[in-house]
Amino acid sequence: MTKNININLLIPFENHPFKKRDGIEQRELVESIAQNGLLEPITVRSFSAGEYEIISGHRRVEACKELGITEVPATIKEMSKDEATIAMVDSNIHREHLLPSEKAFAYKMKLEAIKHQGKTTSCQVGAKLRTDEKIAEIANDSARQIQRYIRLTYLIPELLKLVDEEKIALTPAVELSFLPENEQEILLNEIEYTDATPSLSQAQRLRKLSEEGNFFVDTVFAVLSEEKPNQREQVRISADKLRDILPKGMDKQKTEDFIIKACEHYRKYLIRQKNRDENIGVQGVQTR
Repeated sequence: MTKNININLLIPFENHPFKKRDGIEQRELVESIAQNGLLEPITVRSFSAGEYEIISGHRRVEACKELGITEVPATIKEMSKDEATIAMVDSNIHREHLLPSEKAFAYKMKLEAIKHQGKTTSCQVGAKLRTDEKIAEIANDSARQIQRYIRLTYLIPELLKLVDEEKIALTPAVELSFLPENEQEILLNEIEYTDATPSLSQAQRLRKLSEEGNFFVDTVFAVLSEEKPNQREQVRISADKLRDILPKGMDKQKTEDFIIKACEHYRKYLIRQKNRDENIGVQGVQTR
């Protein structure tokens, strides 16, 4: 059944995993509704005290509120909590630019709803699909990738935020999700202190340290302080440019030593030059 519903009677889906957007996409949606009205009804289910829980259309409702629209067309469906959860996830999971945390909690909610319904088993009966495979049927991610995303829900919020900000990649984050919360707190402090995030190999080693009972501040600091191959900056100077500068007959090691000493000497020269210029500047100011 479809009818117009007072916007004040609409309530967001409980623990809705998809965050509100205030960027260009939301502005375009507001402008579209302002020009053309709400073309597609939202989907809701009957709730308590004459209210309706939104299953699909949270962004459209927010846009309508911004425009001062008091009623919206809605398709009312009679659904159980589990059915509504599955429908809510399915209607949002194909949106563009979803954050890893959004996918993580959405997949977890759907997984728990399907298991609660008893429609699938984990791996017990070969004739039935595994729950994650059931989810993958309509998702853009494989069953294995869905498992990875769900593991992210075991991260403390601060680490999960780093994943959303692309400061920690998905696969290292999965490894870190196996750390107890107190060790994740230690890791977070060391990430902030060293201004470094773990690579996959480092995350795997941190997980192993945890499993072996050797996860301490100093060991975490040692791992994070390592120079990663992709972080090393290399300066290359062609041999032609050095041939007329370097003394002849020097081997590779002597050449490196010569260049380092030359750079140190030049750095000291620049410091002396800077100090001399600053002293001249001070003297000039004092004579004005």
